[in-house]
Amino acid sequence: MYLIPPMDDEPPDDFVTFVAVHLTDLQQEAARLTGGPQHADEVYPEALVDVAGHWRRLRLKRRLTRKDVSDAYLAQRLAARAKQWREDQIYEVEVQLISPPVPAVRASSIALRKAPLLPGTVRVQARPLAEASIAWSHACQRARWRRLVRAAAVFVVVFIGLVQALPTHPD
Repeated sequence: MYLIPPMDDEPPDDFVTFVAVHLTDLQQEAARLTGGPQHADEVYPEALVDVAGHWRRLRLKRRLTRKDVSDAYLAQRLAARAKQWREDQIYEVEVQLISPPVPAVRASSIALRKAPLLPGTVRVQARPLAEASIAWSHACQRARWRRLVRAAAVFVVVFIGLVQALPTHPD
């Protein structure tokens, strides 16, 4: 019996949807923070793993406060991971602030522009599902290691407590 049950092996649908919605912007922001798209893949997956690890807590907070804090948490973790990445670099990384591209208006019908918004036409693509699954898997592995470390720490504390509680016999 668990006080807090372990993470499921498969990512929940709402996490996959979250990744699908934010993946493109997340990659662009990671590229901006690291100085180019060649290093973005080193940063944004770790931010997704951080979000996956806290997904249940974020979902609970959303239910209790009726405010979605997942976007803010993702932005905060991406900034922290990019800062950590820059500190780990041997050579100084030059970061240029690039203004986001202005979306071009497509010459298409209104139906084609509204199709992604309709529930029957929204499809989860393979890339967001793969990114969500990988992030979820890494978060599960981190959770298992943390649970193992906590159990070992409790064992050590109890063992030291028992040793301290034993009466000492003078020679």
